[in-house]
Amino acid sequence: MPNESDILIDISDLRYAYGDREVLKGIALKVPRGKVVAILGTSGCGKTTLLRLIGGQLRPRHGHVKFENRIVHELDNDGLYRMRSKMGMMFQTGGLFTDLSVFENIAFPMRERTNLPEPVIRDLVLMKLHAVGLSGAHRLMPAELSGGMSRRVALARSIALDPMLIMYDEPFSGLDPISLNVIANLIRRLNDALGVTSIVVTYDVMESLKIVDYAYFISDGVIAAEGTIDEINASRDPFVRQFVDSLPDGPVAFHYPNNPYGVDIGIGSSAP
Repeated sequence: MPNESDILIDISDLRYAYGDREVLKGIALKVPRGKVVAILGTSGCGKTTLLRLIGGQLRPRHGHVKFENRIVHELDNDGLYRMRSKMGMMFQTGGLFTDLSVFENIAFPMRERTNLPEPVIRDLVLMKLHAVGLSGAHRLMPAELSGGMSRRVALARSIALDPMLIMYDEPFSGLDPISLNVIANLIRRLNDALGVTSIVVTYDVMESLKIVDYAYFISDGVIAAEGTIDEINASRDPFVRQFVDSLPDGPVAFHYPNNPYGVDIGIGSSAP
């Protein structure tokens, strides 16, 4: 990993809980500028919660997230607004406004956060859509889009204001293989072309390892493994191998913690 001056996000001993259920139990990781970093783990392990903590939507129980060397949860409302203006977000389900056209979805953040004249906004919207191969779809409504097209529009909206950080929450889920590959290549290509930093939160290990520079694996609320793609592929760690090789048996259990099944159904117990 690079020097401290090259780190955009620095997370230290981060803890968060929903009520009594502690989701993050001491996360520590760094995201270098200009790189694509994957946060990998099973569903429900706290990946989306981590993104919300980075964006300042949630406050940690302990530890901190630093963005540009400033602690996020210590910022006031104006500070949070300025910080978020440097971030783009591609939501888990796309998050398009269903009553607005593709054009209006991309134009929305430009109109909300800038005073640009409409002709400039029009040119910028078409430029962003061209970057994802959809400039000809600007008049369509979200209901007229395929799953892959909807994700590409969401990607175009996430880069509408030229952010320095783009966060992707499960960008590959529910996509067919062709659309999935298109989105993955777009994430990598846009990151390099725009000189931004990207965080890809996903459980799709094989696709993410094709495009990222560094990967973190979350398990049981902590970082279970990390490394470059070569290090991940060469790892003999049972947790990493279970993910990379899609193994049914390993450190990640199939069954949620519970009493033995026989006890629940009254076999081998003293229950009547």
